[in-house]
Formats: sequence, structure tokens, C-alpha cells
Amino acid sequence: MTVHAADQLQSVIDRTGSIACVGLDPRPALLPSAVKEAALAKHGDTSEAVAAAFLAFNRGLLDAVAGSCAAVKPQSACYEAYGFAGVKALEETVRHAKALGIPVIMDAKRGDIGSTAEHYQQAFLGAAPSLGGKALPGLACEWLTINGYLGSDGVTPFIGKVPGTGGVFVLVKTSNPSSGELQDVRVASDVRCPMSDVDAQAVMEVTAQLVREWGSKRIGACGLNDVGAVVGATYPDQARRLRTLMPDTIFLIPGYGAQGGTAADALAGARSDGRGAIVNSSRGIIGAWQQAKDGDWAGAARGALDAMNADLAKAR
Repeated sequence: MTVHAADQLQSVIDRTGSIACVGLDPRPALLPSAVKEAALAKHGDTSEAVAAAFLAFNRGLLDAVAGSCAAVKPQSACYEAYGFAGVKALEETVRHAKALGIPVIMDAKRGDIGSTAEHYQQAFLGAAPSLGGKALPGLACEWLTINGYLGSDGVTPFIGKVPGTGGVFVLVKTSNPSSGELQDVRVASDVRCPMSDVDAQAVMEVTAQLVREWGSKRIGACGLNDVGAVVGATYPDQARRLRTLMPDTIFLIPGYGAQGGTAADALAGARSDGRGAIVNSSRGIIGAWQQAKDGDWAGAARGALDAMNADLAKAR
């Protein structure tokens, strides 16, 4: 029996006591010297060496954080930059996380319509048909970030006909400084009518209402649905407003730590029962080894995660 994506994520949160998501965004400059040297010795200065280093690093990180985080979030672009070898490292990273029981949120921000969207869904969440008609599994992640700018035509192919079989996080209010250039723009609540001060809404609010609609019939036993929203920690006031528009939505919250968001900022959009929030940290965890003096990069990552968990627990 397939477990609803939101129920699975909430069960991991309940089991670990953590709402932290570890961002797996490797790049050569963020790799410990020992990891790079081992890959260079075996593969030379090639794409295969980078991919091998990424995979070794990720496996060590995953082993260190297993049981103490709610999810991991690989950034697909970091791996795609290295072609086939990089994508293979991504696939093996996802496989290792799943073997450890850690839900995977693929950060790929895909967005398209029709068969193209269906193929993206097959690649990251589902399975594609073989020449003989059987299902060939893709990465089979639990969640995928998507861009909802194309409207329902660009979202419904990703969420599938059966609720919970694969979740998505739709970009609503992102953490980057220029997000307001579009997301904060005021528009008429009904585009067929002239805009007044009374009915004006921000684009992010319109998007939030669509997200709520898309997820309204997809609620799991935990009271949350499988159409989530990306809401940055760097905009806590907007997060509070967006929570009123999306009461049953899980917020994936970037911007904590390195981007300036505090624990209180990150949890501004959490529900009153404490549910519905998962907070991401990438550089703060995978780059923690840079402050370690003993060379134990995996232990440094676990220490940074423990500190993040304590920080978030104090703010909850």
C-alpha cells in the first residue's frame, strides 16, 4: 500500500523530532580535500572525478544525518552540470537516502505542460513506459519542486490522479532578494475587472490560493496535503499571511542560516499545531567541515544539524 507523501513526511518528523531538511548542493569548492584527492587519484581531473567525489561526500553526509533530519533536498543543477556522470551520482544519492529511510525532495523547479510535464513527473516522481509497456522507475523521489507560473496546466500533470503518490512544492514566495519584482506585485483579484485598492492582491497570494485549491482534495491522515509551497524564511510577515491562505499546506522553507533567516523567521508560517513546516539548510551543514579541525567532515555536518535542530526546537 502506498503511503501518502504528506503522511510519510510527517511520520519521519514525528520519529526524529526534526523539521530540518538537509540541502545536498555539492560543488568542488565545498568538498573536503581528502574527498577530492581520492576521486582525482582514481579518475583524473574529469567529470567522473567530480561525480565520484559528490557521491562519496553525499553518502558520508547521509549516513551522518540519518535519523536526525526530516528530509534531504538535492539540488539537481549541481549534478546535471557534470553530464551523465553527475546525473548518475544524483541517482545513487537518492537511492542511498531512500535506503536510510530519508524522504527526498528533489529541487529541480521544473515547469511545463502536457506530455513534457508528464515526462518530468516520470523522471523525478514516477515511472516511464518501456518499449514493451512495463513501468521503468525514474528517480522515484517523494517530492519535487515545481514552478506554477503556467497555471493548472503546468501543475496537474505533476501531482497525478492518486493523492499522495508523489508530492510537489510550488514556488510561492521565494527567499531571494529580487523575488518581490514579480511575487509582490499587486494585481486585480479578478483580471476581468478594473483593479481597486480593495480587491488588489499580490501575485504570491493568487498563487497561494491556487495551491490551496490544487491540494484541497489531496489531504492525508496527518491533516496536510501533497501540494506544498516554497515560502522563504527571509520574508516572515508574508509567510504569516500565506499561512492563512494555505492552512493545510506544507511549507518548504529555504533562507535559514546562510541567507539570513532566523529560526523564528523560518517558523513564522508554521501552523498553530506546529505542523506544516520543513526548514532547509544547505551550506550551513554540508560546509560545516570548513570549521572543523579534526578532518571529520561527516561529524561536522551532524554537529551542524544538531545545532540547527536545537535552534528550531527553541523557536517552535
